Amino acid sequence: MKYQIAIWAILGLLVAGFWTLFAFATFPSADPIRDAWFLITFTCPVALLGMHHALSIYAVLAANAVTYALVGLVVETLRRQFRHA
Repeated sequence: MKYQIAIWAILGLLVAGFWTLFAFATFPSADPIRDAWFLITFTCPVALLGMHHALSIYAVLAANAVTYALVGLVVETLRRQFRHA
């Protein structure tokens, strides 16, 4: 179960890294980010906090990895319980 949760955390890190690269690639124009804002906040919930407070890229990467690890912990725990039932 540790490995599955680690995979969830790595996935969260990669998702936040993708959105970081997307923001850097489209920096002068805010239109692409505005168009994808729902998808960004759905896959990277810490972005909502970033609207009101300045966050470093490393904090966003770490927070998203922790968020995905917690979601992975819940999903893997429920999956094990339903498998045994």
